[in-house]
Amino acid sequence: MNPVENLAALRAEMAKRRIDAYVVVTDDFHTSEYVGEHFKAREFLSGFTGSAGTLLVYANWVGLWTDGRYFLQAAQQLEGSGIRLMKQGEPGVPTIEEFLRQSLQPEQTLGFDGRCVDARPGRRYHRLTRQLGAKLNHQLDLVD
Repeated sequence: MNPVENLAALRAEMAKRRIDAYVVVTDDFHTSEYVGEHFKAREFLSGFTGSAGTLLVYANWVGLWTDGRYFLQAAQQLEGSGIRLMKQGEPGVPTIEEFLRQSLQPEQTLGFDGRCVDARPGRRYHRLTRQLGAKLNHQLDLVD
């Protein structure tokens, strides 16, 4: 399978489980930056091979947040994929939480694999969904 097909399969799984937005991090169960093959879900879905980045998937939009070390590489690897490169730290580029605040609607569900998301962002996602009247499901490994 290729990233386009992999994303389509993820979106089908999201629809089946009523997940409106799904966060895919680079980390493994220990929040390591360099992970084994099993934990390269973000790469599997996007084709981006850098060691740092987070993918946010909606039914009709996908964004990849990464830092300045990877702007050129990500732009090349995402070309033609339909995935929007979100250049972390650049003017006018929202953080993932800011983007979710603007796009996640009440009663929608944000999902992620809580085993791979660090406690700090996990708590921020929990707080954000509560403030928005949205739902959170952190027990989903939809990529596996």
